[in-house]
Amino acid sequence: MVRADSRYPLGMLLPASASRDAARLVMARALRGVGDGFASVFLATYLRLLGFSVFQIGAIVTAMLVGSAALTLIVGLAFHRTTARRVLFLAALLMGITGAGFATLTGFWTLLFVAFIGTLNPSAGDVSVFLPTEQAILAGESVPRERTALFARYSLAGALFGALGALVSGWPEAAARRFGWDLAQAFRGGFAVYGLLAVFIAVLYRGLKHGTTRANPAARPTPLRKSRTTVMRLSMLFALDSFGGGFVVDSLLAFWLFLRFGLSLQTVGAVFFAARTLAALSQLVSPRLAARFGLINTMVFTHIPANVFLMTAAFMPTAGLAVTFLLLRMAFSSMDVPARQSYVMTVVPEEERAAAASVTNVPRSLASAISPLLAGVLLQATTFGWPLVVGGALKITYDLLLLAQFGKTDSGSPSAL
Repeated sequence: MVRADSRYPLGMLLPASASRDAARLVMARALRGVGDGFASVFLATYLRLLGFSVFQIGAIVTAMLVGSAALTLIVGLAFHRTTARRVLFLAALLMGITGAGFATLTGFWTLLFVAFIGTLNPSAGDVSVFLPTEQAILAGESVPRERTALFARYSLAGALFGALGALVSGWPEAAARRFGWDLAQAFRGGFAVYGLLAVFIAVLYRGLKHGTTRANPAARPTPLRKSRTTVMRLSMLFALDSFGGGFVVDSLLAFWLFLRFGLSLQTVGAVFFAARTLAALSQLVSPRLAARFGLINTMVFTHIPANVFLMTAAFMPTAGLAVTFLLLRMAFSSMDVPARQSYVMTVVPEEERAAAASVTNVPRSLASAISPLLAGVLLQATTFGWPLVVGGALKITYDLLLLAQFGKTDSGSPSAL
């Protein structure tokens, strides 16, 4: 295996056995994080400037989630029919079309269509057409004992650069004020930047050595033939976790802080930048815990404290205490991400990894699209943090079910940082 190329800024930070392809994929993930973090923050404001109603804005966001889930599922299940690099090139093309569409189109139905077929991600996570193919390749780009560490760097890159993108998302508005530009035009320029990032991502994909041939040319057309039962059980559990997480998506937590404590938008923005940074850095701890305690134990016993902190925040009488417990929650809540990705890639055959990645991630996206509506009803009835309590309780239920069903088959990972 060829060592990760230090010419890529993140290549030198990868595990010792990581390949050059791994460095390219982590860099691509970082660039997507910047684009999503940048464009998704001002998306709703831009659509509002176009005169869209709150319902129409919600419909466009829902179309993004549902469309990404559908494309991710299709790619995962049809992965064996083409080459991985071709899939990634097509995904980069869709990203460019998404940026160009939002930069030039203003009609509701045309933007709804672009949102559905496009790659713009309105949430903090990454459920996109890129995901199953990148994860399937990445699983084989290091020695098995460092697989969890490699997935940790992959997730870290997306989270940290996503936070960076969110931090600079105010630049279009600042530029409009500074130079007297029309605000809507400035936002269109922001979407053009999002589309331009797809060019750099395509260049990274062009240099991939892995994925130039079909993963299994003789494969039967039915995916998940060997691992279907395991993957479906995991998918149902992951969907429960995501359904609980939908009660406490960033936008709803920010809204709750505003309603409950009257915090300013600037203060809430600073809180979420700190929270995302904590969540990103915490993923570096995951490989060490997995090496010592196993992947399932790492997922469960970091997730439960995080959700206890989340539920506790709902009962805090002051903003300072509530924010403290929310930050404590974020310091633990993402440690399960690389362990979860590594576990799925470990328990399925190599030729079924892309399908497993899509089938386990798509239900997460669909489930998280339902619960925000219920959380909104709760917040409309009272400013008490019932969404935090309900979301935390559902996620703890997921943790206990995961431990009960898969704890005995835990696959430890002696990975090292």
